[in-house]
Amino acid sequence: MENNAQGDLFSLTGKVAVVTGATGVLGSEMARALARSGARVALLGRREEKASSLASELESEGAEALALPADVLDRSQLEEAKIALLRRWGRVDILVNAAGGNVPEATLSAASFFELPENALRQVVDLNFLGTVLPCQVFGAAMAEGEQPEDCIVNVSSMAASRPLTNVVGYSAAKAAVENFTRWLAVELARTHGQNLRVNAIAPGFFLGEQNREMLVNEDGSPTRRGQKIIDHTPAGRFGNPHELSSTLIYLCSPASGFVNGIVVPVDGGFCAFSGV
Repeated sequence: MENNAQGDLFSLTGKVAVVTGATGVLGSEMARALARSGARVALLGRREEKASSLASELESEGAEALALPADVLDRSQLEEAKIALLRRWGRVDILVNAAGGNVPEATLSAASFFELPENALRQVVDLNFLGTVLPCQVFGAAMAEGEQPEDCIVNVSSMAASRPLTNVVGYSAAKAAVENFTRWLAVELARTHGQNLRVNAIAPGFFLGEQNREMLVNEDGSPTRRGQKIIDHTPAGRFGNPHELSSTLIYLCSPASGFVNGIVVPVDGGFCAFSGV
């Protein structure tokens, strides 16, 4: 670390990264950022066609990429993906847990709190929390057993974790669990496997994705009522662009953050800092 030249502090050349949820809007942009910083990237997601398409896109730009169709809630599929990855590149250096999301049935717009269906709530909690824990167990084990220093895990939280949002009770609670788990795992792995296996998280503000687009913008591109409320409470005055997560991700994955462990970095245009007055 001390011998790194200034220009190499943010380089990921030679690193092997796994991105869960790589077929989503934010996950795919994170995968692109890792590839453009020199990492070889494994793209893990349920949609095989999208993962393969993204792998082809990255390879056309000169990067090394591998599509790994898998469900983050299926340990056997994760284990198979890990085997395929290790067979291809021999190790894992970076894990980015970008899989997550909400379901309409688990929101108060569909029912009152007292009527929210248990199955929908379980689905949201499982996807966001267990969908982070299980990849940490499967791919984290390979990282802990490897010989490469400066490995890291980056989880993806949300503004909903620290500032509970109306309607999305299950999602807010699940992302709060992700943040607590991030801090817990950072301590656990540092104590049991040394300082070079770090765990941090990014908490995105409001970025337009496949799941929230209809809720935040109208067909003509103007903000919905809820979308306008969010913009009004975001000092930047707009939604985020997915590529604006890239620099924070690269920082957390690179030698530049070698003494950074157990933190959650908001990338939110000032949303969490604004009281509304």
